[in-house]
Amino acid sequence: MGMLTTSITNDSIIRPVGFYVIGFRDLKFADLYLIFLGFVYIVTVLCNAFIISIIWMDHRLHTPKYIAVAKLGVVDFMLSTSFIPSAINTFETQDTFMSFNACLTQMFFYHGSTILESFSLIALAYDRLIAICFPLRHNSLNTPKIMISGLAIAWSYSVSIMVFVVLTLTKLSFCDSLTVYNFFCDYVAVFALGCNDKTLQWTTAASLSFMIGFGALSFILISYVCILTAVFRMKNVESRYKALATCTEHFVLVAIFYGPIMTLYVVELFLFRVDPTVRLMSVSLASCIPPCLNPIVYSLSTKEIRNRLLAILHKFKEVT
Repeated sequence: MGMLTTSITNDSIIRPVGFYVIGFRDLKFADLYLIFLGFVYIVTVLCNAFIISIIWMDHRLHTPKYIAVAKLGVVDFMLSTSFIPSAINTFETQDTFMSFNACLTQMFFYHGSTILESFSLIALAYDRLIAICFPLRHNSLNTPKIMISGLAIAWSYSVSIMVFVVLTLTKLSFCDSLTVYNFFCDYVAVFALGCNDKTLQWTTAASLSFMIGFGALSFILISYVCILTAVFRMKNVESRYKALATCTEHFVLVAIFYGPIMTLYVVELFLFRVDPTVRLMSVSLASCIPPCLNPIVYSLSTKEIRNRLLAILHKFKEVT
């Protein structure tokens, strides 16, 4: 079947017409799990649309912190949309085939959104670092213009990286299996199917994993070390509490995003190999739960957003 769905390009690279993405095929109770994913996707879209619109309409929230939160909402929407609708459609139609270009497009948006999620968490960590460690210079070191510029650079960098990542796959020949054992067109799962030299692709994957896993998380952890050092130097206990309270929502977001994946990698590295089906579900949950919970965390922990939500609910009650 693989050879029938391939074509040979001018430079003798065997390029497939598409791949067969069968990640959820062997999953027990797949129908119930995909219903759950559909529910999570709806909540993700509604909650992120709400928090983005609130920040957009309320000029009091046009601060560096909430600019980063709004950008995080856009990234969350992109990340969920990159794989949940496709996974549900594949299960409903039982059509696991995905064209080569569609596969690369999904890969671009999924991995690009994951990189941007890390950069958004870095931006929020930077905001808390400046606010707590350099309070007197906060208005000069962290302005809306600086935050927008930093996020624009992050987006440009992420797009450039993903263009390079996608292009590396066009250098591979696929002359054997075209079956992708994942819930989306994952970069590693796809290039592992190549039958020529994959050194460039392995190096690219390792570099991306290092950047997202170790690099971004290390910056966030270092920023929290600096924050805690500054907090414990405060003589007033109430000031310490207020400073730490402003970091709560960001700390929760970091734990939600990095916790499941890092736990999975540690278990596989030091303890035992996780069952492929369990690993698949773990990664899919780690991809869909953070975008769903991020806006909820900020809505519940931010007074301005919480008050606007209560005002909307009050108006809705009056109408009904």
